[in-house]
Amino acid sequence: MQIIREVKGFTRVNRLLEWIIYMLGYTIVFIIVSNLFDSLYIDIEHSYIYSFLVVFIVYLLNITIKPILVTLTIPITGLTLGLFYPFINLFILKLTDWILGSHFDLNNFWIALWIAILISIMNFLMEGFIIKPIVRRVKKV
Repeated sequence: MQIIREVKGFTRVNRLLEWIIYMLGYTIVFIIVSNLFDSLYIDIEHSYIYSFLVVFIVYLLNITIKPILVTLTIPITGLTLGLFYPFINLFILKLTDWILGSHFDLNNFWIALWIAILISIMNFLMEGFIIKPIVRRVKKV
């Protein structure tokens, strides 16, 4: 029984460590993307804090609202052969913009769409080449 408790505790530590790696990695990706686009405004005084806050809010919206949006838009996504999916990411970014108010501002719709696409591509690459190998190494230990 003690072994099972230790395994569950180890699993919790792994999940927490995995979550921290994801949050830091996505924050770095978001900082890079925000530096590429001048029309993406983040409060300059506390840019790292607000970048992490944006990533955290996007994470929360992705686990709560995004599954509902994906389910509701399956017919549109199917008809467009998946090209509608970045618009769901755009909606999540615009919702984050609305939540944070003046601390995070997406000025232009088309630039925001490109940012959503670029963030999706960078997250895919970062997850495949950085995060998953680190998580696999941590799980082996």
